[in-house]
Amino acid sequence: MAKDVEAAAGHGEYAVKDYTDPPPAPLIDWEELTKWSLYRAAIAEFIATMLFLYVTVATVIGYKHQSDPDVNPTDAACSGVGILGIAWAFGGMIFILVYCTAGISGGHINPAVTFGLFLARKVSLIRALLYMIAQCLGAICGVGLVKGFQKAFFVRYGGGANELSDGYSKGTGLAAEIIGTFVLVYTVFSATDPKRSARDSHVPVLAPLPIGFAVFMVHLATIPITGTGINPARSFGAAVIYNKDKAWDDQWIFWVGPLIGAAIAAAYHQYILRAGAVKALGSFRSNA
Repeated sequence: MAKDVEAAAGHGEYAVKDYTDPPPAPLIDWEELTKWSLYRAAIAEFIATMLFLYVTVATVIGYKHQSDPDVNPTDAACSGVGILGIAWAFGGMIFILVYCTAGISGGHINPAVTFGLFLARKVSLIRALLYMIAQCLGAICGVGLVKGFQKAFFVRYGGGANELSDGYSKGTGLAAEIIGTFVLVYTVFSATDPKRSARDSHVPVLAPLPIGFAVFMVHLATIPITGTGINPARSFGAAVIYNKDKAWDDQWIFWVGPLIGAAIAAAYHQYILRAGAVKALGSFRSNA
């Protein structure tokens, strides 16, 4: 049991609040494979990622069609939802889906988030792998639905696939994905921190909101560079259904960048903000 000391409001005194960090998840928990809760959570991740890709990719393709000069020659630049609307679609859907699935699967909807939580020992390796598979399959199905409903526009407008934009180097694209995913995963850790939950009882209820806003803000910054991945399943699902060389050539950026960004965010939160390294060193010294 850890204790948090903070000043009492309006007084010069200090109050002690108790909070409990959940025990680290086992690296490999074979018993999980016998539990329905694991498969229920994986199904929730599959459905959530499918819905996420369906709505967001449909928004991207719809915007490109509405702003196509050949379709709307008089007012193409001002037609459709615009970059701001696309960012809202991604951030808003994450807010909705995290809210809906947080109590079932944790509301990851992103292999990079799952990877970061695995590194922090919040989920086991078995659960992490099953989540990632479910997320990628859900993404493929979600984009497949878009292609089925908008077949005439899907290939013409890029299939919602992430590609490095002209004028940017691969290093710039990789850095954008690392930083963007760091912002997202850092927000996930902060919004779900049990220490904050003990300090502010409303934090668990509001957790999906800052996570959705993080996705929204990152999209505003990186759509011009990479179209914004920060979610390997999102990039992979679109690449599979679109299946063009450029999307596959750049695919590594949308896996390596997010996984590095998630790892940095996990280390920063666990070992710097939560002082994991200092606590471990103190425990070692006390046992010496």
